[in-house]
Amino acid sequence: MFGRLRARSRRHPGVVDVLWLAPFVLACLGTLFMIAFSSEGHQSGLWGFWAYLVMGLVLVGPLFWRRSRPLTVFAIVSVASFGQWLAGMDPLPFNVAVLVAMYAVASLRSLPWAVAAGLVAELGLALSFGRITTDPDPGTFASASVFVVAIWIAGIYANTRRRYLESLEERAERAEHERDQQARLAAAAERARIARELHDVVAHNVSVIIVQADGASYAIDSDPEQARMAMQAIAATGRQALAEMRRMVGVLRTDGVAVEEYAPQPSLSQLDELVAQVRSSGLPVDLRVVGVPQELPEGEQLTVYRIVQEALTNTLKHGGPGASALVEMEYGLRELFLRVTDDGRGAAAAGRPGGHGLVGMRERAAMFGGSIEARPRLGGGFQVTARLPIGETGRSRAA
Repeated sequence: MFGRLRARSRRHPGVVDVLWLAPFVLACLGTLFMIAFSSEGHQSGLWGFWAYLVMGLVLVGPLFWRRSRPLTVFAIVSVASFGQWLAGMDPLPFNVAVLVAMYAVASLRSLPWAVAAGLVAELGLALSFGRITTDPDPGTFASASVFVVAIWIAGIYANTRRRYLESLEERAERAEHERDQQARLAAAAERARIARELHDVVAHNVSVIIVQADGASYAIDSDPEQARMAMQAIAATGRQALAEMRRMVGVLRTDGVAVEEYAPQPSLSQLDELVAQVRSSGLPVDLRVVGVPQELPEGEQLTVYRIVQEALTNTLKHGGPGASALVEMEYGLRELFLRVTDDGRGAAAAGRPGGHGLVGMRERAAMFGGSIEARPRLGGGFQVTARLPIGETGRSRAA
């Protein structure tokens, strides 16, 4: 409820000012009319009544702009009150406008201006108190001074609280902006990850399909059985690629519909299947594992699998006829050493170095604190070398 009232007051500050000042103006006018119809009012005459009324309007009128121009309003009210004192006019209920303007300055402006407004109000109180009585009572003056100081402190508190709330709102807006920025960065990273996955899946499987299709086209007349086996390999490779792409694209669905379970992410246990698939495509591949295999996180296993897949795909695409490949994995105490070599064209292969696949391999290895080196071999062929930390070192770097 109070939150809605505060929001409406911010949208309509002029209406709020009128509502706040209306009781004060009515009370001052009532007091003025009582003075006018009293014996003191009859002694002062009609001219005195209108003088008091004009002075009251001069004091109260500027208060409607105290939010937008508090210093100007306080200066006008203070000068008008000082002119009233110089003219010998008695204090009026309208002179409370000085305290209202002082509160506006203390609550809306900096501390030096608030101190100056408080001192001016105290000086005006002293001048008015000396005009009211010729034998001033220190206790009465002290009580009135405490009342002025209390209003001044209330204005300082309101200023501090307003600034505090503004800082909270600014902090909340900054946190919301940072949260949106983090969400955009996370979305961009996820898109990059999915792009890498799609590249690895599509590039590898399409390369295998192309090799098998070429073999089938050459053998379709001379060796129909070999052509039939090649077509079966093409169908199996296409189904596998489609299943992997469905699994990856399925994570993008946000409609709340249950996604069908597809094949899990590849791991080191499927390296033999990968090597067999490439070997069936006509590229002789050997897999050698040295050392005691260690249990690696799923993400690191996927990284190793994709590096091997990308290296063998590049050999299929660029190695040329008669090429062969060797995959070597060596488990150390703190590091997994992976090397994929071939005896194909090497540096003579057009467009082989620096492709998107090599960039993706480097990004995958860097996620786990590893490194990738890809270069032509001396004497022909190409070599991809990867070093990935394992054990506690690998887990700490990945974190």
